[in-house]
Amino acid sequence: MDTIELIKNHRSIRRFKTKAIEEEKMNRILECGMRASNTGNMQIYSIIVTQKPENIANLSKLHFGQCASAPAFLTICVDVNRYHHWCRLRGCDEPYDNFLWLMSGTVDASLAAQNICIAAESEGLGFCYLGTVMYNTEAIAEELNLPKWVVPVVTLAMGYADEEPELSERLELDGVVHHEKYHDYDDNDIERIHRIREEFPFNQEMVRQNGTRNLAEIFTKIRYPKKDNVAISKALLDFVRKAGMTGNE
Repeated sequence: MDTIELIKNHRSIRRFKTKAIEEEKMNRILECGMRASNTGNMQIYSIIVTQKPENIANLSKLHFGQCASAPAFLTICVDVNRYHHWCRLRGCDEPYDNFLWLMSGTVDASLAAQNICIAAESEGLGFCYLGTVMYNTEAIAEELNLPKWVVPVVTLAMGYADEEPELSERLELDGVVHHEKYHDYDDNDIERIHRIREEFPFNQEMVRQNGTRNLAEIFTKIRYPKKDNVAISKALLDFVRKAGMTGNE
């Protein structure tokens, strides 16, 4: 399968075989992650590879029990700590403890993560992106012994797949791509763009089982309601302050 087809056929894997990932294969995948583009070639990120069963069990609990059968968890973090240490050793300032570099590091970590994902699938592995890293950031940081100036932003569960799920639906190209300048949407645009999701059988069944009026209500009332968003946002911002990444210390 060529690279384009590999990417277009991506499936999130949540059940894994017990087979461990070979060390050479893991290193090749990690090296691909480290070849990703990044701000100033500074590589302000770190990758925590968790493979001991007891540590995976602990991390899985912090991700609400997801992907407990995975033989590896990769937690990819913004890491200004390492760069500041180098600056100190060279007698330089330490100017990266602020929101700009939190954002830059988040982009860099995400680019590295995507390279890792593509490399993993090309090596015959499956993975699942766990957005819940943002829900339990402080607890995950404590579990991984992250120091000040290190913020986890992406978690990947990875291993040999023990399932072959159907492809998820995606919006069509004209629902996401704007040419030259942003084209704001009218009601007809929104109806057309989201029809592919509202007519997807899995989503229709979710609406039926939950007794909601529509798919949007699944997201706004059940999956990501505002009260949860506000609480999680506050906890995440509090942790980012504690990590020294707001520039206000």
